[in-house]
Amino acid sequence: VQLQASGGGLVQAGGSLRVSCAASGGTLSSYGMGWFRQAPGKEREFVGAISRLGISTFYAESVKGRFTISRDKNTVTLQMKSLNPEDTAVYYCGATSRIYSLVQNDYDYWGQGTLVTVSS
Repeated sequence: VQLQASGGGLVQAGGSLRVSCAASGGTLSSYGMGWFRQAPGKEREFVGAISRLGISTFYAESVKGRFTISRDKNTVTLQMKSLNPEDTAVYYCGATSRIYSLVQNDYDYWGQGTLVTVSS
């Protein structure tokens, strides 16, 4: 399966943004899905994950209460609100054959990343 991330952009602090990840060459229904991000000069970090059937979601403490993951057959969406400059990063979606995972190395497929910039 190929993943295509979209929806990044520039937003002011306190604003909202939605990024999406669409599948081609297959459906996402067989995969747990996750979002990770990499800020300039930092390691890629876990943001959130949603289980294969969409029953369970998991979030990093830094985004809990502000970010929401949802999914349908071919798309996973990360809705972000109350954004702050520390959320500035390239956001990557990933697909894992596990039911879900919070661990980057468990992911089999990755999208190309979409840049989110939050200005102060």
